[in-house]
Amino acid sequence: MRMQDKIVILIGAGQSPGQGIGNGRAAATLYAREGATVLAVDSNLASAQETADEVCAQGGKCEAFSGDVTREADMAAAIAFALDKWGRIDVLHYNVGVSLSAGDSKLDEFTEEAFDRVNAINLRGYIMAVKHVLPAMREQGFGVIVAISSVAALSTVYPNVAYKTSKAGMIAFTEQVARQNAEFGIRANVILPGLLDTPMAVDTRARKWGQPRSEIAAMRDAKVPLRHKMGTAWDSAYAALFLASDEAQFITGVALPVDGGGLLRAGD
Repeated sequence: MRMQDKIVILIGAGQSPGQGIGNGRAAATLYAREGATVLAVDSNLASAQETADEVCAQGGKCEAFSGDVTREADMAAAIAFALDKWGRIDVLHYNVGVSLSAGDSKLDEFTEEAFDRVNAINLRGYIMAVKHVLPAMREQGFGVIVAISSVAALSTVYPNVAYKTSKAGMIAFTEQVARQNAEFGIRANVILPGLLDTPMAVDTRARKWGQPRSEIAAMRDAKVPLRHKMGTAWDSAYAALFLASDEAQFITGVALPVDGGGLLRAGD
């Protein structure tokens, strides 16, 4: 029970259509299994409710909440709801990210619309969520912020423009938040997932490129140094669980790769 009686707001708790489990749903499940009460926030309320239903069916505590990360008012509303209902917020976990589905591309095909859309979801939404949770965490004298970025932020070979720049911005912003709020007992860390077998990562590409899912998965598996096998959402979720727990109470401002050694290939 590493999260016993903790209150967690998980933004991006639903998931894209496809096979397997996504990062948000896996994280919500683990937090609840370890004793937390989870507010599952997503722009797709039906998907957030599926997450909440699955968590509750396993004996956990989880409630769905509708929130669009491109609207600051929705982020403020989610924070206010949690504070009104539970009186505090122990963890803010930001798990939202888009790329191909929002029009991201290589530079020669890149558009202003894609940049604005991807950054509004991946980076600006994160900033606004943190903006509204920090006053409560400062008043409490404690709090944890966990964000899901990507190894794409550090890779020199990742091809698409907006996803890479937005995820790099998340790292820089997390470092700023960690340093400026350490004196208030607030920790902020960011996870950099590598190639994971999730609906967003694999099924979205299969639909976009018109290829079988198995071919996309095999191509991605081959790029992973560790056992030539992608990780799963559970790998990202266990990293988040550690960083959110008291076991990581002396860790802040860290960007943690969860990538099976993927970044070790960055200079190949």
